Amino acid sequence: MQANVRLTLGRAVLPQTAVHDAIRVLLGATLIAACAQVRIPLPFTPVPLTGQTFAVLLMGALLGWRLGAISCGVYLLSGIAGLPVFSGGAAGWAVMTGVRGGYLIGFVVAAAVVGWFAERGWDRGKAFIIPLLLGEVAIYAFGLPWLAFFVGIDQAVPMGLAPFIPGDLLKMSAVALLMPSSWTALRYLRSSAFS
Repeated sequence: MQANVRLTLGRAVLPQTAVHDAIRVLLGATLIAACAQVRIPLPFTPVPLTGQTFAVLLMGALLGWRLGAISCGVYLLSGIAGLPVFSGGAAGWAVMTGVRGGYLIGFVVAAAVVGWFAERGWDRGKAFIIPLLLGEVAIYAFGLPWLAFFVGIDQAVPMGLAPFIPGDLLKMSAVALLMPSSWTALRYLRSSAFS
């Protein structure tokens, strides 16, 4: 392991084996699928407000860049294969090639970005909001141009970014608070177990 790379929270809790990594990836993909079902359709845009981004950012933070990205990839492949894991229980290739496809691809990049910073200890303090913001930017960097193909460039921002900013700020804040407090709880549990 490189000197500047640390264990992520998800790898610090369970042993580091291939079997445990597979379990982490499957649990991550399952959490993303579950959060995708937390869905609020908005009448003025074809893109619904979902809990997916919370789960994607959290998986990057918990699993690191490789396993976080793989977890998102497993989620996407499950949906493409026909499992009803996309928002609203949708599935299939049509979802990936539809208006939401760019956002879904951006999930993989976002988890990798957040995970890279988490592996360098950013998830242990208040500055973790910066990598989370970069993860959100990655989602929109893929999602907005893709959406613009369907609705036009002039409608992409009002339909695919502006309505989601308050919810994204809330989800980023939740992950930013959850990670350092989880590290504190883990340190406390470990110290009290040995005292």
